[in-house]
Formats: sequence, C-alpha cells, structure tokens
Amino acid sequence: MTSLRNSDELIFFVNGRKVIEKSADPEQNLLFYLRKVLHLTGTKYSCGEGGCGSCTVMVSRYNPKNKKIHHYPVTACLVPICSLYGAAVTTVEGVGSIKTRIHPVQERLAKCHGTQCGFCSPGMVMSIYTLLRNHPEPTPDQITKALGGNLCRCTGYRLIVESGKTFSEESTVCQMKGSGKCCMDQGEKSLVSKEEKICTKLYNEDEFQPFDPSQEPIFPPELIRMAEDPNKRRLTFQGKRTTWITSVTLGDLLELKVNFPEAPLVMGNTEVGPRIKFEDEFYPVFITPLGLPELYFLDNTDNGVTIGAGYSLAQLNDALGYIVSEQPKEKTKTYRALLKHLRTLAGPQIRNMATLGGHVVSRPNYSDLNPILAAGNAIINLISKDEERQIPLDSKFLERAPEANLKPEEIVLSVSIPHSTKWHFVSGMRLAQCQENAFAIVNAGMSVKFEDGTDTIKDLQMFYGSVGPTVVSASQTCKQLIGRQWDDQMLSDACRLVLDEIYIPPAAEGGMVEYRRTLIISLLFKFYLKVRRGLNKMDPQKFPDIPEKFMSALEDFPIETPQGIQMFQCVDPRQPPQDPVGHPVMHESAIKHATGEAVYVDDMPPIAQELFLAPVTSTRAHAKITLIDVSEALALPGVVDVITAEDVPGDNNPQEEILYAQNEVICVGQIVCTVAADTHAHAKEAAKKVKITYEDIEPRIITIEQALEHNSFLTAERKIEQGNVEQAFKHVDQIIEGEVHVEGQEHFYMETQTILAIPKAEDKEMVIHLGMQYPNHVQEFVATALNVPRSRIACHMRRAGGAFRGKASKPALLAAIAAVAANKTGRPIRFILERGDDILITAGRHPLLRKYKIGFMNNGVIKSADVEYYVNGGCTPDESELVIELIVLRSENAYYIPNFRCRGRACKTNLPSNTAFRGFGFPQSIVVVEAYITAVASQCNVSPEEIREINMYKRISKTAYKEMFNPEPLRRCWKEYLEKSSFYARKRVAEEFNKKNYWKKKGLSVIPMKFTVGVPQTYYNQAAALVHIYLDGSVLVIHGGCEFGQGLYTKMIQVASRLNIPSSYIHQYETSTITVLNALLTAASMGTDINGKAVQNACQILMARLQPIIRKNPQGRWEDWVGKAFEESISLSTTGYFKGYRTNMDWEKEEGHAFPYFVYGVSCSEVEVDCLTGAHKLLRTDIFMDAAFSINPAVDIGQVEGGFIQGMGLYTTEELKYSPEGVLYSRGTNDYKIPAVAEIPEEFCQNPIAIYSSKGLGEAGVFLGSSVFFAIQDAVTAARRERGLTTTFTLNSPATPELIRMNCMDQFTEMIPRDDPSTFTPWSIRVS
Repeated sequence: MTSLRNSDELIFFVNGRKVIEKSADPEQNLLFYLRKVLHLTGTKYSCGEGGCGSCTVMVSRYNPKNKKIHHYPVTACLVPICSLYGAAVTTVEGVGSIKTRIHPVQERLAKCHGTQCGFCSPGMVMSIYTLLRNHPEPTPDQITKALGGNLCRCTGYRLIVESGKTFSEESTVCQMKGSGKCCMDQGEKSLVSKEEKICTKLYNEDEFQPFDPSQEPIFPPELIRMAEDPNKRRLTFQGKRTTWITSVTLGDLLELKVNFPEAPLVMGNTEVGPRIKFEDEFYPVFITPLGLPELYFLDNTDNGVTIGAGYSLAQLNDALGYIVSEQPKEKTKTYRALLKHLRTLAGPQIRNMATLGGHVVSRPNYSDLNPILAAGNAIINLISKDEERQIPLDSKFLERAPEANLKPEEIVLSVSIPHSTKWHFVSGMRLAQCQENAFAIVNAGMSVKFEDGTDTIKDLQMFYGSVGPTVVSASQTCKQLIGRQWDDQMLSDACRLVLDEIYIPPAAEGGMVEYRRTLIISLLFKFYLKVRRGLNKMDPQKFPDIPEKFMSALEDFPIETPQGIQMFQCVDPRQPPQDPVGHPVMHESAIKHATGEAVYVDDMPPIAQELFLAPVTSTRAHAKITLIDVSEALALPGVVDVITAEDVPGDNNPQEEILYAQNEVICVGQIVCTVAADTHAHAKEAAKKVKITYEDIEPRIITIEQALEHNSFLTAERKIEQGNVEQAFKHVDQIIEGEVHVEGQEHFYMETQTILAIPKAEDKEMVIHLGMQYPNHVQEFVATALNVPRSRIACHMRRAGGAFRGKASKPALLAAIAAVAANKTGRPIRFILERGDDILITAGRHPLLRKYKIGFMNNGVIKSADVEYYVNGGCTPDESELVIELIVLRSENAYYIPNFRCRGRACKTNLPSNTAFRGFGFPQSIVVVEAYITAVASQCNVSPEEIREINMYKRISKTAYKEMFNPEPLRRCWKEYLEKSSFYARKRVAEEFNKKNYWKKKGLSVIPMKFTVGVPQTYYNQAAALVHIYLDGSVLVIHGGCEFGQGLYTKMIQVASRLNIPSSYIHQYETSTITVLNALLTAASMGTDINGKAVQNACQILMARLQPIIRKNPQGRWEDWVGKAFEESISLSTTGYFKGYRTNMDWEKEEGHAFPYFVYGVSCSEVEVDCLTGAHKLLRTDIFMDAAFSINPAVDIGQVEGGFIQGMGLYTTEELKYSPEGVLYSRGTNDYKIPAVAEIPEEFCQNPIAIYSSKGLGEAGVFLGSSVFFAIQDAVTAARRERGLTTTFTLNSPATPELIRMNCMDQFTEMIPRDDPSTFTPWSIRVS
C-alpha cells in the first residue's frame, strides 16, 4: 500500500463564512460538525439515517464547465465533512434569524401555523428554501415534491404545504363562497348557515414580508476561483483511523483504485454511510472524485443516451425528463419507466446525494432502478488504469455472478441506456408501504419485444426486486415464452412458470411471503395489461383492447398537492380588539422553531467535563445474566466508567420498574449497563465492546396468546356491565363471534429522548434538563434512585420535540439512569438515545386483542354484547393499568347496547414495557367496536352507517358505568355531517365507480366519536400556576404544564392576557419543579383546561388586588397601576390553583363519574384501493368536530389534523415487526413508516359544531383516523362482493398493503404456493 502524506486543509463555507479545518476527520459527518464544532444547533438530529429530513441543509457548488451554481438539499447526517471541499453550506441559521432578519420562508411557515413542536421545522424551512433558490415561483407540485423527504409527527403536513404554496402564483387552496359553501360540495347544501359566524382564514397574507429572490446571499467568489483553478491537486485528509483522498483528475482516481483496491468510492455516501453506522463496517481509506467532467455528462445519440456515473439521481431525473420531451414517445419507454420510479425513490435530499453509478454498482436487492435498466438492456461502461470495457446490466450482474463483478481497480464511468423501439415495451412497477420515500416490498422491471407487426414474443425480460438477496431475473420463464402470442393463455402460463422459478422461502427475511408471491404475478398481470393496451393503440383492428373495467389497473395513484378548508367559530365582534382569546394566534415559539433558535435539550451548550452516556441493552427476551465483562470497553480511549445496577445508591426498582437489569433480563432492549465517555462516538464504540453472557429462561412470552396460555398478567381484571347479557343472547335473531387484532404504534416523536444531568457540588443536589410531560415523576424517580429527598432534585423543561405521551413515564427511568451515572462519575451526563435505541427501549402503544360476541336483531339493533380486551403490556407495569381502565370505560363509543359487558386485562410478556400513547387505548379499542358494527351491517345486508345510527345513543341514558349521558350533541354532529357533507351523493358516485372498475375500488366510511377527556381520578386533574407582575408592567407566567407542540404555552399567554394587557407584555418561563411543585403530568388533553384554570385563578387574584388602585385612577395606564400598587405594598405575585374536575370510578361497584366531559366528532374518509397490489389512496377526509369556542383555533385545528394523520398511520402504514424471539426489527425510518406528505388527504375539510366552551382536542383526532381504515374495508368489501366472496371478514389493524391485497382474493391469490405453518418458523409474528 502506498504511504499517505499529512492532512490537507479542508476549506468550505458555512452561511457565508469560510471554514478552514486543519484536521478534518473522515469519520465525522456534517451534522456533528455543525452542532458540536460550529455550535449551529438549528440543524437537528432525529433519525441519523437520512430518512426524516430534520437535518436538511442546502449545499451549493459551482460548476466551472457551465459556469452555473447548483443548489441542492442534503441530509447532513449522511454527508462526510471531507466531501465538502469547495462547497458552500447553508443552514437554517444562514437563512434568517430573529437577531437579524427572518426570511419569508421562516415567517410564512410560522404564521401559516406549519409548526407545532418545531423540531422538524428547520428541515422543512431548508427544503422549501432550497426549492426557492432554484425555482423562485414554484408550482404546488414542486412544493409537495420538495417536502417528500421531510417527516413531521405533529402537524399533519397540510399547513406546512400551505406555507410553501404562498410563494406560488398557482393556488390550490380551497376558497369559501360568500355563503360559507365549500367549493368541493357544489350542488349540495351549504356547510354552515348564514346565521353562524364562521371564519376560514387562519392567517393574513397581507402581513407577510415580500419575497425578493435577488436579495439572497451570493455564492462565495473564493469558491468560484478554487473551482476554476487549473492547478488543482489531490487532497488528503488524515483522520485518527481513516484517510480520505479526493482526486481531481480521472487518471489520479484510477491510480488510487490500483493502490487502494478495497477502498470504497464515495460520492453521495447514501450506501456506504449507513453500512458504517448500522452494520459496523470499517474502511481505512475512502476515495472520492471532485467534479471530474468525465463522470458528469450526458451524451444523447441516435441509439440511446449515455449518462455519467457521477450524475445524482435528481440530475438523472432532469436529464431523462429533457430527453422524453425531445424524443418521440416510442423511443422513451425505458426513460419514462425510470422517471416514474425516480419520483418516489427516497426523498429529494437522498435523490440529490445518491449517484447513478453508486446506485447501479451497489446492486441493492430493493433497487427500483436496476430492474428497469436491466429490462431496458442498459450497458455499464467501466474504466481502470489499464483498460476500458463494457458489461451488460443484466441478470448475471444483478445476481452478483463472479464473472460479472467489477474488478477491484475498476470504476463505473457511465451507463448507456438504449432507446426503446416501436415493438418494444418497457415498464417498471413497485409497491411499498408508502407512496414515497419507502423501500419497495416488491418491484419489477419488465420488457417485451415483438416480431414487427405481431404480438409474437421475440424477447422477454422480467426482473424482480425485494424477493431475494439480490434482484432476481425470471430468465427461464422468459425463455419458455419466446414465440408465444401475448394472450391470456400466455399470461396464465407465465404466472405459473414465474412462481416456480422465483421461490421465496416461507421463513424469508422481510416476511410477507404469500403477499410477495402474489405481487410477483400481480405486477406481471399489470405489465400484461399495459402491453395489451399499447398494442391496441398501435393497431386497434389487429389487437383487441383490454376490458374497460380493467383500465384503471394501468395507472399508479398520483401524488397530489393537498387542499382543503378549515372552519372555526369567529370571535364575537364585541370582544375588545386587544383580547387574543378565540383568535388564531401563532404559536409563541413558531418563529424560533422556523429559525432554529428554539433551544431543545441537546442544543444546550456543552458543560465543562460533561460525559456522554450510551446504553448496553439485552439481546435476549428472558435470560439469566451469567457475566458482564466490561474490560475491553474500559480499555478504549475516552471511556471513563461503566455503570451497572450495583452503582445505584437508592432503589433500582422504583414502582416495579427497573433501571438497570440485575441478575436477569426480561426483554430484548432492557438496559443492562451504560458507558460514560468523553464523546458520544467513544461511548457508542465502547458500548459495543461490553460482553454479556446469558442463559435462557423459560417461558419466553412474546404474544398475547402466549400470555393467556401461561396466565401471565400485569393487572387485575377491570369490568363494567349493564343489563343481563347472557339472558339477552337467548332472545336475539343472530349472534356473531370474532376477534380483532390491533398492533402497536411507535411514538416517533422527532426529538429522541434526551437528558442532561448535572450534579451539583453541594448537598447532593442534581439538576436535570429534559423534554418531558411529567417533571414531578422524573424528580421522584431520580430522588429514589439517588436516595435523596426530592427537594434536592431540580427538573427543568422548556420544550420537547414531540411527546404523544411517550415522554411521560419513560423519561423518569432514563433520567434516573443518567443521574446515577452523574452521581458515580461526579460529572455532567448527556444522555441522547439514538433513534433505534429509542424505539427499542421505550416501546409504544399497546397491541390489543379483542374477542367479542354480539347478539342482534335482523333489523340491525344490537341487544347484547360481551367483549374482552387484552393488551400486551410488556415486562413491567408502566401505565398499563390506566390504559386498560380507560379502554374498558370507553368501550361503548357512541352506541347504547342495553345488555353490555366489557372486561379488560393487561398481559405480562417479555417485550419492552408498552406505555400510554395519545388517546390512551381509545384508538385501538374503539376500532374494534366499529369492526363489530361493520360485521353486523354485513350480516343484516345494510350499510354500516345505518347500523351506527340505529344503535347510537338516542336519549338521556346511563352509560355502562352508570353515568348519565345526554347524546344530543353527539347526534347533532352526526346529523349535520350527513346533511351537509354530500355523503350519500359521494357514496353513489363511488358505487358507480366500483361497477365500472374491477381492479380498483372506492370506499367511504363515516365514523362517530364519543371521546372522554381526562382520567377518573380527581387528583390527576389539579394544577397550579405562579404569576409575577414586575414594576415595568411585564408579566411572568409559570405553571406546571409542559409544552411539546400542543400550543399550551401559547394558550396560557392568551389566558393571562385577560389581565387586560397586550400579549407582548406576557412572558412564559420554563416548567420546573422548583417553581411549580408537585405538578401532574401534561396529558389526556387536559393541559389547557387545568393549567388554564390555574393561570386564570392567579390572574383573578392579582386583578382583585389591583382593583382599588384602578378605581382611583380608571384612566391610568397598566404600568401606573402596577407602580402604585407596589408603593402601597400590594403583592404583585401570587399562585393560582385549580383543585381539579371531580371525577371518580368505583371498580367494585362498576360505576362512577369517570370523566369531566365528552368530546364529540364525526369523520368521513374516501379512499381508492388497488386490488392488485393493496395500495390505497386517501382522496378526501371531512371532520366535524365539537371544537366549541376554541381559545386558539389555529392550534386546535392543527391538533385535530395532526392527530388524524397520526391515527391514520396507526391504522394503515405503521407496522411494528417482531421476531418470534422478541426482537423488534422496526427501529428506524427505513423499517417503520409514519405518514409522509404524500399520504395525507388530497382534500381535507374541518368543520366546527359549537356546543360547549373550549375543549381538549389533542387526543380525540387520533381515533378519527379510523375512518380511513373503514373506508379501506368498504372498498375491499366491494371487491369481495364482486368476486362472490363473503362480505363478512376480519380486517386487522394496521390495514397494510399486505392485508388489503390478501383480502381482495382472486385468481392470483389462489395461484400462489402456500406452506404448512407447522413446517417453518416465520421471520416475524404479530404480538397482539
């Protein structure tokens, strides 16, 4: 190996400032460098794998060849800093700042209410900003496309997209007519009467500052001079373990490949980077070419196009788009197939980083492009120091045949793609969990060439991805079909042959085996139809067309820009103009969110001597620990200590929870020990070196069924009952029995669990900074673990980047673990869970199994119901008892069943402890209620909405837990929705569509909701506040509530403004256990209710004190009154207190006043389902919500929309996969798909039904997402009805493409081979 010279200086610019790094480390990425070296913390860490967009920044480069500057978005977590030589990086801080001037992008995102927790907002800003640098007046489609690589867990995306559309001349925002009529309901009744004062504008565009593209920062001239320097030389960056070499000529690059044949050629780092991080691969040398013109070119000839290997996939997309626009259609079939997949492949950031050459040569088994390139007969042009040669991109290459591999010294120079010809058809097809930015479950590239003028097959190629360890060719099938006619018999034989040739073993990695087998032939059938259609267009007389009912199978669902309207009750015109209550006020931190200046825990500056903590987790579900060997870990550089259960000075098992495993482990992911080191990288590396040996213990309980077999429970049974259930079953016309499974859900807050624990020098005090929902609980656990009084522990919380109840109980455990480490080492501890660890350790929503027996009359009236709920609680109690109690209490939903029994219990298993999640069990339990309502409808042969209305509460009655309930507002919601939403007209349209289309079906579902807010213990509903008035008139408000995106702090400022002062006078301080003590958790949609009452109480006390002063000087100013009060020794500080709603539940008597009030709503969704693949498209959603008179309509609308999208994810795309041994596979953005912008409704309307005063809405919206689930079931039912199948069937949740497709049974599902379950162990199992 050639010796390497000393390190060169790395030169690049960040936000217009020159950066010279004299000791650049090739192992360091841009995200780390920005945050920890340059201290630019606006760019956020969230997933660490380029899948969420939180770390999006803009990179700009100058091209000396065309003299143009190219701006493109990247995910900083995947960009090695050594790749940035000569580049300009712009972060959110460089776009705009509160300290200088905010940019229109930042302002509009904030003022359009496109931010809630704010953690994803800098990434959103950078994606839109980069788009504007390239397209100052973008189209709505470009805006939607630009956001395709950014995830948000709070907002539901629509308002983010709307902020981007304000830069577009082409508006798709639905406008209200003068009568309040929605443009999407033309011909129907007005949504609101003229008498109702309804507003639709959440922001005022006139307040926006103008956008002037000419005022953007210039590209640094020095970088232009560097790029045009004719005397460029090789650059070497020498790190502690690795070397990065940048070549500037092709000859030098090829020489380097000879000298370092095993060194990867890194361009986008989208393949090598994740392998290093997640698969522990190590490379001593990296090689990268810098702007070599030989790798960046487009050569268009009469025979085809040759594209340089250095082209990014985004540049490839632009190049192919240009070629398609210039060439005749018959020549561009391969290019159009590639363009279709390039639209959805990853997100824009990855498409701008990944290169054509890298994608081709890495040959991932899930590649969307390689199967099409192979089907299109592409050629790979290779070069080495000694020769140039070509190899076909064919089956041998894709299946990694040794003779088709690249030689170690070779690189890909370019890829040549031939033009298609008249009698040559090329197509690409794919199916993924989501439309965009998701690996394909199965994809395919297929081509057929016919003898000229005939449908006789001359050549046929079929390549499939994600069906084996490599892309697979059905070459033997294709050979046998040469010379055949392109007809139905050929198709039948082709399906049989390809299933024989491409065998997916029953225990194959990735699971979904029968589904993937079905997709192999379903996609083949789609190709068959497309070719038949193409032949017919060429010669209608000679080649018959496909049936009209099959036409819709040809097209994939489009990605449309969302539009909609959100209505809310206007403020009374008599309300004083300075009173902000009821107005859509911007989130108090929105501008800071958008500029990246909102400080989260890991944004806090480094503290002297701080250490980083990395967890070591169990790899066994149930085992005895026989040895923990930490010697190798302690020997590594930077490692200070390893902390175990023996180091806990107090209680290691607070409230039946476990800090550190001791003697045995009871789940995969349980923390056994932690490593404290001087850097996060050192701590992570050392954690991998801790050696733990185990002896397995039986039983290992993973699923609810296994728990029931072993009588393994965490809680006692909870039950409510009314009437005589058993007797009623004897007097009904029909009885149905069944069970429904609802799988769990990961919280996926954008900010992972992050704790900063600082030991103080005196009195064993400890300061804890973290994003949490329950500071009091954290204080309790830390004090217990350290064996000190709670008064010594100070917990501080300013904001959290999302929570959804996932930061209520879990932070207490993690903070205690960090505090123990801080106590042992005597140094501050920064404990940041990486995304994979966060998902594994903290778990999520409880998987649920419900068994039911329903007795009903032939007219659909349900007379008796006996239901049992079981949830998978995991290995410790956590919040499972409260969750199962709320499941049981909410088990009726909107229906009165005179004889009703519900029982529930939490099962103990060897999984990480599941915890509460937004909705507290309601979303997963009530979907089961609606499932049996749907089953009754099917048995009675009437529509589900009829059964819902028949069985809905009709008069004042007692609930099953004997509380009086008035259903009038519930029924009003239902009635007004059905009258005003054109539901029946749309249903008729859908039925007509279904008659005309065999392979695509539409479904509609309307779901009512009776949601109970709060919890059935009064003390949980108490709150306190502290309000100070300073002598300058400014006001400080402190309370016990936590802000994590739900707008609590914003609403409290609005409440405090009732002091009759402008909101600008009011400042809200962080939540802390040293200011407002013993505060209960912020959850259950009660944060505004209870803290608002406490703040209101404090303000009323202060105003009462000021009244004598005001009466003496009624015309005085606020400041004068305050000053005079001080002079008269009137206290200007007070606490406020709210004792809590009076709630109770007596479980022995099975009765109580369990909740303070109800929230009512109705949701209707319309979907379209592809019966061949299982894909679905959400076309429209309408929500009627008992929002009442909202304190802040913008916040509440955002909460309902965000909750709906989160619920939709629970019921459709979000699938947690476990091995039979209890190992969670779904630990990141690649494996777990929360909804992205492409999944939200194309049309989204919200309508208020003003019934009561302000209500807590944060959780209610989640269940409304179930309307999507039941709309899918409606569409599947239509397909099954047409196929002559029973329409009574169980659709478990989530309704993934797999479940949808396999329930739309047809000739293809019948054709696949099926395996005896007793003969193999599946790759994954359901745990519900």
